[in-house]
Amino acid sequence: MRKLIYAINVTLDGCVDHTKQRADEETFDYFIQLLREVDLQVFGRKTYQLMVPYWPDVAKDPSATKSDKEFADAFDSLDRVVFSRSLESAEGKTRIVRSNLRDAILKLKQEEGKDILVGGVDIPSQLVDLGLVDEYRFVVVPIVAGEGRRLFEGVTQPEKLQLKLVETKIFKSGSVALRYLKQ
Repeated sequence: MRKLIYAINVTLDGCVDHTKQRADEETFDYFIQLLREVDLQVFGRKTYQLMVPYWPDVAKDPSATKSDKEFADAFDSLDRVVFSRSLESAEGKTRIVRSNLRDAILKLKQEEGKDILVGGVDIPSQLVDLGLVDEYRFVVVPIVAGEGRRLFEGVTQPEKLQLKLVETKIFKSGSVALRYLKQ
């Protein structure tokens, strides 16, 4: 069965708002490697519209930085599923799913292929509540944002979620990549 991996950058005070932080080359390298480990990305509409067409456009931009270009190429090479009731259409290798989130994710996990990567806040929070996230990868950046969307905002799990730390990586910038498995 495929694993569902939730990955995101987060500040020291739990902010996941992309406007409050900037990824450096090491962070890009970390996420490029992660993108190469999966073959499907899952998003909600808001995160999807933040990522697409931005990254596919960067992939076509000859003036993009090396890190941006490599990330964009890895991102754009993957199939995507976007959960939305309102999105009319999607670009490239993206399909829109309007059915029950739990059932759709369970079906995707049963399909052949590499692991599945989920990003954003709303859909991952729902998947955490449903107990469907198998692995968590956070890059904690040494910033105190003070405001913005928070990690696990809206999570209402009835039981404490126990995770096992299985890997850490310290970046030159002071960021720390943490990899946890659900126990």
